Amino acid sequence: MYRSIFASLLIAGSVQTAPAWAAGVKIAVVAPTEGPFALLGQQMLDGARFQAEERGSEIVAIPETCEPKDAENLKKALLASGAEAAIGFLCTESLEATLPALTEAGIPALTLSVRSDILMEDALKKKWPFFRLVPSAKAEAAKVTEIILSRWKNEPLALIEDGTIHGRELVESVRGALAEIGLTPTFSDTYRPAQEQQVSLVRRLAKSGATHVFTGGDRADTAIIARDAMSEQVPLTLMGGETLNAANQPVPLANGVLAVSLPDYAALPEAKVTVDAMTAAKLLPEGYVLPAYSAVTLLEQAKDQAGKDSAPLAEALMKGPYQTAIGPIRFSANHELADNPYRLLQWQNNRFIPAPANSGTE
Repeated sequence: MYRSIFASLLIAGSVQTAPAWAAGVKIAVVAPTEGPFALLGQQMLDGARFQAEERGSEIVAIPETCEPKDAENLKKALLASGAEAAIGFLCTESLEATLPALTEAGIPALTLSVRSDILMEDALKKKWPFFRLVPSAKAEAAKVTEIILSRWKNEPLALIEDGTIHGRELVESVRGALAEIGLTPTFSDTYRPAQEQQVSLVRRLAKSGATHVFTGGDRADTAIIARDAMSEQVPLTLMGGETLNAANQPVPLANGVLAVSLPDYAALPEAKVTVDAMTAAKLLPEGYVLPAYSAVTLLEQAKDQAGKDSAPLAEALMKGPYQTAIGPIRFSANHELADNPYRLLQWQNNRFIPAPANSGTE
């Protein structure tokens, strides 16, 4: 019942002139079935199968080991599957090993995990039909910069990072983008991570006059900075990146800390009917479940479009937007998500929620 309701809503929300549903799509799901990542692989398979039943699509499970020595077997399994498209791909190695062969076979590949900019550059150069339903490595910095400019442009700004590769590159990307428009932070610093306290850092921030701080560090360090700022009575508005979406320990994150991260897909209005159906079927809509479900939805609609246009499936994927449980999806000319999926979230009462509209007092 729930799934029939969702299908009806999906049709109603789509372009009214869309053709009747075509036959289902045969989709290979490349995902780990053993080892430490087996749970993530099962999430991909569960989500894909849940949607496939609605349209009569067929899911073929292709085990992914992420080991270079298994690359040839993975390629053979994919080509022998008869799949029209492939989704999943937890590891970069799997894509590097199979994309040339998939291209020859005319099989588009959609990753739910890999964010490598280098891989996408190679794919575009070699005309591989590679798409991704996760943001590129550059999207996080772009969203952080956008938020700083829209909310903090006139505030004393500090940019700090923990010295890790990710933290340093994220902050440097933001700094460079701000410099292009003539915005210079009041304070910059690289702090030592994994310390029991960050009082000296907080005092340096206070001395600099900075009140709004973006930190390229992990959740544990950010929680300690927030705690020590409160104990020192230094009013700081803290914002971090996606690394803040982690376990709330050992020091709990303070209410009000901001994070630029992907939203909780299960909490999106677009996902409600699907989440209700999954819950009724005792399937938890967590991790990769909803993205995999949405990838199948996307491919089914793209196949309808391909039939209408008498065009290859990969070409139809460039049309859109296509409505899914994680929101409308369309791809840019670079096969990236055309709309940056990162959102500004705020930690409140043990969970991240959408940050309130800018009041001008943050």
